[in-house]
This record gives sequence, structure tokens and C-alpha cells, in this order.
Amino acid sequence: MPALTILATASDGAHSGTIRQRTAPELSDIALFALAILAVALTRRALRRRMRKPPPDG
Repeated sequence: MPALTILATASDGAHSGTIRQRTAPELSDIALFALAILAVALTRRALRRRMRKPPPDG
């Protein structure tokens, strides 16, 4: 039960309730976009390599 009390008091100060105007993307938005571009590039490269390989003899 003490853990629940600690969690309840910790979450009270997590958000002030005020809304601020967004003037530019947050750093996390930019990092997520860059990560998505990297994932697409790596996936495309892997698919190209897979299609380039000759079929195995057999």
C-alpha cells in the first residue's frame, strides 16, 4: 500500500495543467522522424540485396 501512495503523489506534480503554444517540432518528433527514415532505408537495402542474390543451385 505504501507504493501506491508514492505513485499517487509522484504523478500529481507531473503536469502543471497549462497549455503552451507549439512553435516548432519537439526534439523527440525530429528524432522519431529520423529513426523512421533510417528504418525505411535499411529495409529497402535488405530487400534489394535479397532480390539481387542468384537462386541457389539445387
